[in-house]
Formats: sequence, C-alpha cells, structure tokens
Amino acid sequence: MAVNINTVYQKVLAIANKEKRGYITPQEFNLFADQAQKEIFEQYFYDLNQFKRIPGNTSNYADMVDYLEDKVSLFTDFETNITLVNDDGLVDLADQITDLYRLNRVTVKYLESDKAVVAEQSRLQEMSIYNTALSTHSKKRPVYRRSGTVGTIGTPTGPHTLKGQNIVILPHPSRDPLIDQVRISYTRFPKKPNWAYKIINQKPFYDGPNSTNFELHPSDESELVYRVLFMAGVAIEKPQLSQFAAQSQGAIIQQEKQ
Repeated sequence: MAVNINTVYQKVLAIANKEKRGYITPQEFNLFADQAQKEIFEQYFYDLNQFKRIPGNTSNYADMVDYLEDKVSLFTDFETNITLVNDDGLVDLADQITDLYRLNRVTVKYLESDKAVVAEQSRLQEMSIYNTALSTHSKKRPVYRRSGTVGTIGTPTGPHTLKGQNIVILPHPSRDPLIDQVRISYTRFPKKPNWAYKIINQKPFYDGPNSTNFELHPSDESELVYRVLFMAGVAIEKPQLSQFAAQSQGAIIQQEKQ
C-alpha cells in the first residue's frame, strides 16, 4: 500500500504550471516530497492522541482511531531480534535499527523461562530504587530503561561506538542468542521518497524502476500534493501558489475532522 510518486509529481506540476505559476525541478520536488511525507507521518500520532483523548466513545471517534491506527500499523515491525553490546544488558538500538522512530515494546526470553515476557520501562530516577531492591525486577518481571549514552565503549568483541539510542535491560540477558533472546516491536520512519529520472533530449523523464514511492496511506495523496505545492510556492516565491495549497490542505483537514 503506497502512493505513486510519479502521480503526485505530475499533479504538482499540472497545478503549478497552471496560469504559469512556476516549474518545480525533480531535485526540488524530491526535497519537498521527503519533508511532506515526514510532516504527514508525524501528524498521524498527533491526531491519534487527540482522538483518543476525546471524552466519550462515539462511533465516529472510534472509527477515526481505528483508521489512524491502520495507517500507523503500516510502519510497525513486530518481534525483531536484537543483540546485546555487552554483558550489562546494553542494547544499541541505533546500530541495529537504522529507521527507528518509536520503541513500542521490549520482550525477553531467558533460558530458564517457559516463554518470553514483556519488559516494563523504568525511568532513570526509578533505577536507583531497583538497584537497591533487586527483588523488584526478576526474570519473570524484567525492566528496561532508555539511555542516551554516546561515545566509544569497550565490549567483549572490541570497541563499540554508541549513538545515543540505547536501552539497558535488567536482569541482564546473555549476549548469546542461544541462551537468551531479546526482541523489540517498534515504529519505523517511512522510507525517503525519490522521483528518479533520466535525461533525454535535455529533459528529465521518469525512471520508475529506480524510484521510491511514498509509503503513506493512499488516502493521503491529495494532502501530499498540497503540502509539496505549499513548500514549492515559498521556494519559488509564488505566494499565490502557497495560498492555494494552504486553502486546499485546510479543506482536507476540516473534512477529515468533521
């Protein structure tokens, strides 16, 4: 399920060229397309949070929550195997998950356990309590905390550079995946869209096999078009284009929230 990038680009060009409002190059379009997709992707979570907080449970609100959760689910990866950096329960998420947006769940299966269990997240200020009362976490009730540590550290396999997206699991699982297993479920960023092209007779022509489509839900195609147009209008100093795009985008948002 995706939005064809060439369809969006052709619509953008058709609207921008109407009444000679300006031409948007492939390089400019790709920059705007990436930003537009990121903005819409982020908006999923703001809207989902907003609708979940509305008092009552009317069918309209429930439908919107289901609809938005369906959109978010396109970017959710479940039960991905993760390896540990050292024997202190340290996991370098950035090293293994390059497109991580949000960590949803951590599960651990210790050798002596019958099944994997969900680790509870613990805040940093709570860890001192856990460290002085080890009975509060166990292999039946593991916990983890986020860590922003950066820099190079020593590991049993040599130096390792942390980028700041880490977690620490207690009790410490073994680094050997044949003994203990750690898995995460997470939401990833959408892949960067790209309208690839070949130059023929000094003009860019769409190169489908080398292009990357938008990963957003098909229902977001119109909003993609208007967001790209809005940014293009600013870039090429065509305020009427930005105004047209903003009004069209506003109409879409208002219709969605009725």
